[in-house]
Amino acid sequence: MQSLSEKEYKNEFVAAFDGDDSGNTKPRQTPGVLYSKAIPTPVAKPELLAWSEELAQELGIEKPAGQKDVDILGGNHVAPSMYPYAACYAGHQFGNWAGQLGDGRAIILGEWLAPDGKSWEFQLKGAGLTPYSRRADGRAVLRSSVREYLMSEAMHYLGVPTTRALSLVSTGDQVMRDMFYNGNPAFEPGAIVMRVAPSFLRFGSFEMPAARRENENLQKLVDWTISRYYPHIQGENRILDWFKEVVERTANLMVDWMRVGFVHGVMNTDNMSILGLTIDYGPFSFLDDYDPDFTPNTTDLPGRRYAFGKQASIAYWNLGCLASAIAPLLPGTEELVAVLETYSDYFHEKYYAMMANKLGLDEVKEGDQELITRFTQTLYTLNLDMTIFFQQLMELPQELGSEEETVAHFQDSLYRDLEKGERAELHTLLQDYVTRLKANAGSREEAVQRMQKSNPRIILRNYLLHQAIEQLEKGENTLFLKLQAAMRDPYSRNHEEFFAKRPDWASQKAGCSMLSCSS
Repeated sequence: MQSLSEKEYKNEFVAAFDGDDSGNTKPRQTPGVLYSKAIPTPVAKPELLAWSEELAQELGIEKPAGQKDVDILGGNHVAPSMYPYAACYAGHQFGNWAGQLGDGRAIILGEWLAPDGKSWEFQLKGAGLTPYSRRADGRAVLRSSVREYLMSEAMHYLGVPTTRALSLVSTGDQVMRDMFYNGNPAFEPGAIVMRVAPSFLRFGSFEMPAARRENENLQKLVDWTISRYYPHIQGENRILDWFKEVVERTANLMVDWMRVGFVHGVMNTDNMSILGLTIDYGPFSFLDDYDPDFTPNTTDLPGRRYAFGKQASIAYWNLGCLASAIAPLLPGTEELVAVLETYSDYFHEKYYAMMANKLGLDEVKEGDQELITRFTQTLYTLNLDMTIFFQQLMELPQELGSEEETVAHFQDSLYRDLEKGERAELHTLLQDYVTRLKANAGSREEAVQRMQKSNPRIILRNYLLHQAIEQLEKGENTLFLKLQAAMRDPYSRNHEEFFAKRPDWASQKAGCSMLSCSS
C-alpha cells in the first residue's frame, strides 16, 4: 500500500503526444495538441467526505492519514511526479457538431500503477479552470459530486462497465449554479471527485484531430490506443478489428444499461468512452416506472433524443461519428461501414439473451422474442416499477391463482390502480410466461438463479440521492453512508429499507425526477 503523496506517478500519455505545456488556463483553441497543462486551482478547505476503501485496496492506495494526501484529492497539492493536464477533444452534442470541447472542469493528475500491473488515470472533477472551461468556472458542486461518486460505485457493483470514484472532498468554497438554467442562480457548497479509469479517452478524442485534418496526430492516437488498451489486436487490419471491438463493447454497454434501467441523459460523442465504459455522470437516472420515452435531462426536452429506449440507436449514431473520424486512416470506407453495420444484429442478439436471463429463460427459443416484447410493452402501459416487478416475478407461484391474486402479487410495483382490461392483460401474460418457464431445460431453481444475477434488488433512485444530498448540505451523512453500503450489495436483501418504489411526492420535486446538465 502506498500513499497518494509518496507514489511515483507515470505520465505516458503526456510523454507520447504533443501538448501545450504553458500552463495557461485562458479559454482558447489549442490546435495541434491533444492536451494542455492545467494546474488545479487551490480551494479554501479540502475535507475528505467519502473514500472508496474497496477500490483503494484494489489499487494499493493507503487511505489519507494526513492533510497532504487530502490536499491532493482537493487539488491543493500536486505530487512532484505528476503532470496535471486537461484533455483536448471535440464532439457532437444533441446531434450537432460542437467543435472543440475538452476537459472544462476535469484535470488528470497522472497514472497510478497498481500492484497487478494495471495503470489507472487519476482525474479530479471540479478542480478549477482549464483552457477548455469556455465561459464556466471549472468547479463542481456538492450536489453533482455526490451523484457522481455514488453512481460510479453503484454501477460497478451492478456489474456495468464504468469509470470509478475514489474519493469525495468538500472544498469549503461556495459555487454559483443555475440548477435548471431558468435564471435563478444560487450559491452551493463546492466539492471535488477523484475519478479513476484505465483511460478517459472518448469518441470525441478522435473526432478532434480528424476535424482539424491532423492525420498524423490521429494515426498516432489510434495506434497508441490499440497498443495500450487493445494489445491483442495485431496485423494489417488492426484498425478495422479495433473498431469492431469498440462497436461490440459499446453494444454490450447499452445492453447492460437496459438490464438495470439506467438512463445516461447526455449521450454526446464526447461522453462515449473508447473502452466501452459508462463515463461522465450528469443528469442520469434509473427508471422507476418503465418508460422508453423517459429522459431525466431537462436539456433533452422536448425531443427526448437521449431517452431510455433510444440509447441503443444513439450509440449506433455515435459509432458512426467515430467511424467518420478514423476513416481518413483507411484506403476506403466500405469495410468500415460494413463493421459499423454489424452493430444492430450484435446488439439485438445480446439484448434478447439479457432479457431471457432477466425472465429466467434457459435460452431464446422460437416465440421468446415476442414474449419479451409483450413484457416490456406491459411494463410500459401499466406503469410498473421495473426493478420491483422483476424481483416479484422471481417469487411468482408456478401455478397462478386468480386474476385478482396475480395483480395483488405485483401491488408494490404499481404506481396506479389498474383498469379491468389491464388486470386481464397482466394475468394473461403471466399465464403464458409460466407455461414458457415449464419448457426450460433446467429446474425452477436454476431459472431463479439466472434472474437473481440479472435483476438488482436495489438501485440508486434519484429521490434517495436527493435526500442524501439535502442531508449532507446540512452536515448529516447518515443516509449517504447507508446508500454507499447498499450500492456495494445491490443484489441482496440486506438493505430492504431501499426496496421501495418512488414516492408520490418525488414525481414533481426538483432534483428527484428531471435534472439539468449541471447536475
